[in-house]
Amino acid sequence: MPKFKSKLPDVGTSIFSVMSKMAQEHSAINLSQGFPDFEVSGDLIRLVNKYMSNGFNQYAPMPGIPALREQIASMLKYRFNYLADPETEITITSGATEALFNTITALVAPDDEVILFDPAYDSYDPVIRLCGGVPVHLTLKQPDFSINWDEVEKNVTARTRMIMINTPHNPTGSVLTGEDMRRLDKIAMKHPDLLILSDEVYEHIIFDNFTHASVLRYPALADQSIAVFSFGKTFHATGWKVGYVVAPAGIMAEIRKLHQFVTFSVNTAVQLAIAEFLKTESNYTQLPAFYQQKRDLFLNQIKDSGFTAIPCHGTYFQSLSYKNLSDRPDTEMAEYLTKTHSIASIPISAFYKNRRDDKLLRFCFAKSEETIEKAARILCRI
Repeated sequence: MPKFKSKLPDVGTSIFSVMSKMAQEHSAINLSQGFPDFEVSGDLIRLVNKYMSNGFNQYAPMPGIPALREQIASMLKYRFNYLADPETEITITSGATEALFNTITALVAPDDEVILFDPAYDSYDPVIRLCGGVPVHLTLKQPDFSINWDEVEKNVTARTRMIMINTPHNPTGSVLTGEDMRRLDKIAMKHPDLLILSDEVYEHIIFDNFTHASVLRYPALADQSIAVFSFGKTFHATGWKVGYVVAPAGIMAEIRKLHQFVTFSVNTAVQLAIAEFLKTESNYTQLPAFYQQKRDLFLNQIKDSGFTAIPCHGTYFQSLSYKNLSDRPDTEMAEYLTKTHSIASIPISAFYKNRRDDKLLRFCFAKSEETIEKAARILCRI
């Protein structure tokens, strides 16, 4: 085998792949990887089929189908009062992961610092390092997993190129508020060359009367921000890998330089189907109630278990503490539950750079009622 130097020598297989494989091997209920086990809307499936049957099976335009970008622009105006030019400020990507990759790769240069918050989604840090950037890991404050903005200000230096935020937050389910955005806005105003990369893929999955605090709601902040979204999360179709990114035209031009060489374009028929599906607002406005019902069912079913629920106000993940049950490390506990009790989860330490272990596991409740109730019965027996 030819010799070569790995660019990511300390990166192995994603914990999501590891736990899903283990779940399959042990016939476990898979609450680890974040995908629904219920069907995509039949109306949306029929729309995809319609456009495929009508011959829309070749390359889409590189930035995305115009009809979809125009519909997104209409939705952004309706939801955030944000006026985006669909021609120059919206790009359709192969999922949010590609949007994040393209944005970081296009805008972070060697030795640039990028502030991110642990526990953080596991793709952020490796991409920053691939670009020669320097990840600056700050830790969210427990028990509510909030951001210490005074600490953020102290860590912004002349080398800070970007701050990455994620709301609603994976893995903890915490959400940023209007006050958080005002603090971030003040920091951005002090540093006009600073960029904000906002991962908002769970924008519609938010509970308890919280409002999604998108960077796009704040005009001055939006001028320095890139916001990333996911139709896969919104429409229970994670395998379709369709997302989009919104940014000022000058920034978007740089992101598209990467996009054209990474995937170039995204499935044509699916884009056209989503564009038509978005015209009915209830296809996405009902999501908070839909998923809150699932979260509440899960919490109610495990209330007599030995696990303690961490407050979750968004996403379709619920973190549970097992401190009352075991002193095993969380990775060992996740393996034990999968192999011995046939239920798979994700250890939260996997989201920390320093592998901090607070005896927390993440469970996905984007499942049918039958799956949730079956999983809860297992957890209550442990």
